[in-house]
Amino acid sequence: QVHLVESGGGLVQAGGSLSLSCAHSGGEFDVGVMGWFRQAPGKEREFVAAINRYDKMDYGASMKDRFTISRDTFKNTVSLRMDSLQPEDTAVYFCATGPSTVVSALPYFYTLWGQGTQVTVSS
Repeated sequence: QVHLVESGGGLVQAGGSLSLSCAHSGGEFDVGVMGWFRQAPGKEREFVAAINRYDKMDYGASMKDRFTISRDTFKNTVSLRMDSLQPEDTAVYFCATGPSTVVSALPYFYTLWGQGTQVTVSS
């Protein structure tokens, strides 16, 4: 069964950087779009960034100038480089992919989700 495997989370001080990676495992999956969401304790899941197979990208409002999403089309992997991290970026970060090429902040377009990786930013 196809699933997503995330890596790269951890603890970092405010102002620091982290990179997350996500790869498909367990079989083939028609990937049109790959993205990242996050969820902080007591808050709703929030769109972080997404990129489709044509390299169209979109970012959440507070991430655009600090985060960079990239993908390896042949390997069906996606990475997220996060710079200038702040305590409010603390959350579980989820990788998600979908067959459509629509780059959207709506979870509806993402049909396969990872288990999440914790990112903690200390002040």
